[in-house]
Amino acid sequence: MHGSKQFSAAVKIAVVIPSYKVRAHILNVISAIGPEVCRIYVVDDCCPEGSGQFVEQNCTDERVQVVRNPQNQGVGGAVMTGYQAALADDMDIVVKIDGDNQMDPALIMDFVSPIIQGEADYTKGNRFFDLEEIRAMPKIRLFGNAALSFMTKLSSGYWDLFDPTNGYTAIHTDVIRHLPFHKISRRYFFETDMLFRLNTLRAVVIDIPMDAKYGDEESNLKISKIVGEFLVKHARNFGKRIFYNYYLRNMSLASLELPLGLLLVAAGVFFGAGHWIESARTNTPTPAGSVMLAALPIIIGTQFLLAFLGYDISSTPKRPIHLLKKRSRSTRQGQ
Repeated sequence: MHGSKQFSAAVKIAVVIPSYKVRAHILNVISAIGPEVCRIYVVDDCCPEGSGQFVEQNCTDERVQVVRNPQNQGVGGAVMTGYQAALADDMDIVVKIDGDNQMDPALIMDFVSPIIQGEADYTKGNRFFDLEEIRAMPKIRLFGNAALSFMTKLSSGYWDLFDPTNGYTAIHTDVIRHLPFHKISRRYFFETDMLFRLNTLRAVVIDIPMDAKYGDEESNLKISKIVGEFLVKHARNFGKRIFYNYYLRNMSLASLELPLGLLLVAAGVFFGAGHWIESARTNTPTPAGSVMLAALPIIIGTQFLLAFLGYDISSTPKRPIHLLKKRSRSTRQGQ
């Protein structure tokens, strides 16, 4: 911890707190933020409770700056408003925590340290690290996060991450500068869409273990209402990621394995289905040769798809891009 405090003295850390219907908790969250943070942005996302004005009238912390969105933009829009304010103030690292008191501000340096030490560009919380602690998590959230995590692995390419909807995050501002702000989803899909955008930048993302914490707050995220929307957006991001990483930016053996695998599996399925339908219609057994002709492309195609999947899993970004950009700037300044 002492080393972390020394690091933070030379690094300007900011905290963004989206504020929407969290008036009952926001002051407690702010008061728990330690001295390692030099700026706190409370983003009033057109809050019906007037949380921005409430903070201005009741908070004496000089680090706090209230930023207002004229229209409600959702959690993603609020966070990006905070990001822009941090860029304008020349911050180095921006931590995002919620204003509902679910996230412990004492963990801020746990999220910031890997970025300072050059191990990551972006860190996010993982409430599933301790199997004993997750028993406190409501079962519907547990199931929903497990399903969303698998879809996120496919669409984002970060196969070693879990708990994708966790909003406790930290990011280096050199990475923020390269995010397409106008394209990122601004509501419940924000955290997941961020991972997809980060992968297209080849940013390094790691999980930070944290406990699940639930108090008297109510979640606005209803799994039953967003599952269809999430499926569509995950499929879209998966297609984009595959095109960007395997055909537009780079070509590899995996670029051939995926289409060949899909083609062979589809051919085997259609060939086998056609003979099965014909066999059922005429009430005659399908010849063994036809069965093998259907099974062989499916088997080979599956092997191609597994090979592609193995390559995709192993190609998770491992070199923090904010360090590369820092070195690039140093080189230009020395010339």
